[in-house]
Amino acid sequence: MEDKQIVELYWARSEAAISETEKKYGRYCHYIAYGILGNDEDAKEVVNDTYLKLWNTIPPHRPDPLKPYVGTLCRQLALDAYKSQNAQKRGGQMTLALDELSECIPDTDNGEDIGESVALSDVLTRFIRSLPEKTRKIFVRRYFYMSSVAEIAKDFSMKESNVTMHLLRTRKKLEQFLKKEGFDL
Repeated sequence: MEDKQIVELYWARSEAAISETEKKYGRYCHYIAYGILGNDEDAKEVVNDTYLKLWNTIPPHRPDPLKPYVGTLCRQLALDAYKSQNAQKRGGQMTLALDELSECIPDTDNGEDIGESVALSDVLTRFIRSLPEKTRKIFVRRYFYMSSVAEIAKDFSMKESNVTMHLLRTRKKLEQFLKKEGFDL
């Protein structure tokens, strides 16, 4: 079923919307959630929470395309679950990846300036789109899907040290890009 048809099912408040979303994006959501949480049961719970969130946000939203909307909701729910599960302890791929990015991305999560968060999001999108395809895929795998360096190296037939260097160079470019756009780091 096409994304627009699935969105129309949500607007019609048809429960078939959930089953169609599960058929089309269930594995995708599980991949995202499992990559962050590292636990199959927790990932399944987040995927189910994603369906509920979709039900509650469509309408009023009418996402087009649907896949990035579903992925973003799932990722945010998985990050929230990770934070609540690991409030007292640190570790895992998510912490490593976020620590790497914290060196070059300003903290806009203080709730004071939503406009700055939106501007940062727009600049990050432009930066990611400007990257060569392979670099973009490696960057997104590490910092959106929270894949380990070893997984990325295997999937791209690279050495782990090459992936690490690739990511380091991309973060440096990101830092320069953000400074050029006027962000204080």
